[in-house]
Amino acid sequence: MNSIEIEDSLGLTICMKQPVAIERGLGSHVWDDKGARYLDFTAGWGVTSLGHSHPVLVSAIQEQAAKIMQNPNSGFTYSPVRARLLTLLQEVLPQGLIRVFFANSGAEANDAAVKLARKVTGRPEVIAVAGSFHGRTLSTLSLSGGSDNAAKYLPLVPDNSFVPFGEIDALAAALSDRVAAVILEPVQGEGGVRVPPKGYLKDVAALCEAHGALLIADEVQTGFCRTGSFFAVDAEQVRPDILTMGKGIAGGFPFAAFALTEAVAAGVNKGDHGGTYCGNPLGCAASLAVLRYLLEHKIAERVTRMGQFALQHLERLAQRYPESIVQVRGRGLLIGLQMHSDAQVSELTERCLALGLMVTPTRNAVLRIIPNLLITKDELLGGFETLESALAVMCSRDSVAA
Repeated sequence: MNSIEIEDSLGLTICMKQPVAIERGLGSHVWDDKGARYLDFTAGWGVTSLGHSHPVLVSAIQEQAAKIMQNPNSGFTYSPVRARLLTLLQEVLPQGLIRVFFANSGAEANDAAVKLARKVTGRPEVIAVAGSFHGRTLSTLSLSGGSDNAAKYLPLVPDNSFVPFGEIDALAAALSDRVAAVILEPVQGEGGVRVPPKGYLKDVAALCEAHGALLIADEVQTGFCRTGSFFAVDAEQVRPDILTMGKGIAGGFPFAAFALTEAVAAGVNKGDHGGTYCGNPLGCAASLAVLRYLLEHKIAERVTRMGQFALQHLERLAQRYPESIVQVRGRGLLIGLQMHSDAQVSELTERCLALGLMVTPTRNAVLRIIPNLLITKDELLGGFETLESALAVMCSRDSVAA
């Protein structure tokens, strides 16, 4: 194998040996162009929520593609499948989020949310939190993690600042009548699967309301049952002013959305936002199929159970291999293994791949486990056995070297 460089979503370059060309997938498995099979614990960065090539999703895309894939004067003409999706979304969105715009990606949804927050409030500043990731547009990159992420893309977008994640006093000190919005992930993904202290989200929402700032919840990775509730903010009964969605919303089809309260939407005028493919019928059909499946099969409850099962097994692994795993954390099927170094993450990712398991290396020395939401207990156990085999080799080598 030849060593290649892989850059994660926050710019961390990890040296790995992954010259793998994936040709097809089914459920929790994928096959490369030589026929080798791999268990996928990445879900395509958390996108393939129903697994690979789920028949419900394949059928919906095929059926819609045979009808029409892009409306004439899209956005000006109505679309039956778009209307059905909008109606069903109202059943799952937090109360009060009644206006929905569609987008092509989570980054685009976040970019639009920030843009419209500034427009609606008439204020210039936006506060994000350390360790966050909101996308790779110039605007969202400048709100991801810290100013260093956007430093090479001059000029920097002005009036953005950061506070520590989970520290409410720091946010209280940073808020003023110049702040248009606070944007955060209810559970950080790229930042290392960081779950905030209980009550933090409620306190953030209260502070935003007191200062007239909008709360933007970035649920691109956490939404659509990933954390065990339909949206992560549901766990604390928090209603943001704007909620962004992506990744699992359409099970693998590039699609996203953001929802606004009526009060925020009142400040959005015709022409303030739009896009050629926004509300594309093919994307709407894929999303509608995923949403129906998640609701009809009570996937949120299933993810809660499977997440608890996974965390219990991984915590046992952490106890067996403390020289590799510092901590296991997560919610639902968004799980992170905090390791001692990025080098350990890189090696473990590489060894897992050689044994037929795909995992996601993440910044801050974290290995992410984000399988599809329909993964079985047997598949999880099989993956954990592979993970333990890789850890055993690493630890055995380290003990010999010592």
